[in-house]
Amino acid sequence: MKNTIQVDVVSAEELIFEGQAEFVALPGEQGELGIYPRHTPLITRIKAGTVRMKIPGQAHDEIVFVKGGVLEVQPNKVTVLADTAVRATDLDEAKAAEAKRLAQEAMANTATDVDYAQAQAELASAIAQLAAIKRLRKVR
Repeated sequence: MKNTIQVDVVSAEELIFEGQAEFVALPGEQGELGIYPRHTPLITRIKAGTVRMKIPGQAHDEIVFVKGGVLEVQPNKVTVLADTAVRATDLDEAKAAEAKRLAQEAMANTATDVDYAQAQAELASAIAQLAAIKRLRKVR
């Protein structure tokens, strides 16, 4: 298809998504990135959040949660190499809410030897997962 771009979303465990998209949006370290076919080549790191893909002929975007990684953009292909990637439909809201609560407790508890940076990363990931679940509910 002329106005589409090949998209591959890959985690260390498996290929999460492979197909054509009209548009891809995802969280870069410096802000939200939007990619259309024939985009300028680019390599950048991504942070925890959602990868949204507008699939031709589908009413709703395809949504995948990623927990950081690397994005490579070529004029006809987008590759997301994620540290962790989960289809939004497979996210567990209760687990994400519990992870958020535990990270907040760890950050608030200064009496223990807590790796603050790790707790902060866990909190950001849990918040991003909950946002992905909320976004999925809106579009469905």
